[in-house]
Amino acid sequence: MKKNLTALMSAFVRSYHIKNSNIKVYYDKYADKIITTEEYNLIKENLTNGMSFFEIDENAIDKLTWIVNKRIGQTVLSRSAFNKRALDNAIKLGCKQYLVYASGYDTSTLTYNIKSFEIDRPEMIDDKIKRLNNLNNNIEFIKADFQDNNWINNIIKSSYNKNLISFNSLLGISYYLTKDEFKNMLLSISNIIKEGSTIIFDYETNNESIESTLNKKLASSAGEKMKAKYSYKEIEKILEECNLKIYEHLDAKNITKEFFYNYNTLNPNLKIIMPDNIAFLLAVKK
Repeated sequence: MKKNLTALMSAFVRSYHIKNSNIKVYYDKYADKIITTEEYNLIKENLTNGMSFFEIDENAIDKLTWIVNKRIGQTVLSRSAFNKRALDNAIKLGCKQYLVYASGYDTSTLTYNIKSFEIDRPEMIDDKIKRLNNLNNNIEFIKADFQDNNWINNIIKSSYNKNLISFNSLLGISYYLTKDEFKNMLLSISNIIKEGSTIIFDYETNNESIESTLNKKLASSAGEKMKAKYSYKEIEKILEECNLKIYEHLDAKNITKEFFYNYNTLNPNLKIIMPDNIAFLLAVKK
């Protein structure tokens, strides 16, 4: 399980949230199909046994929900909700293709009828196909290693149509690439997408938080070192050089207000607050 721990943890968060929340920040009806009962219970057990690691509030009544809401789930839930809102709007405006990079165990492609592409490492793609068991024929899986200089050719060789507007989700990627690698990835994608297409991603800011420290430790234990953080000016410059224009940018405060307001209103003792070191961005190809 350790090999895909980050992807499994994200699937667990989405599944746990559906089972235990009175207000759904993001409703993933396929979460239980992508993660097995054994994996779910094992992660639940490990989190319960490792409560001291998360510096849990001793007064918390529901300690596991406290961990999910305040340590590991904020980014997973809010970026999924952000992605859905942005993609729904893009489809209304004429988007015909949905591409998910480093798709992991994300299940968002299952909820849309437009042509979808999932791009990830060969071993992850093979495992994903087994887990989904042909749930959606609209998905085309593309095997690629983003550290390979020619990985973009795998998309070009697929049935992807560069003449159609596309929505490109890079959520959860920027943390694990160097700044040069991430910039090159954005540039490669920008070069093959039609004007008016969108790219969505999240990134770590220069702010620090308890969650950022813990997440780095978790990522390191899973063999996935976090490599980069950015200022807004750096991101703005990178996008400009990639012929991309910022359409929407949300800092932690706005993310909390946008996606957790209803949940927090009904759950004042288990509020979900976005860590200060995370930002979301939606860019458009010029």
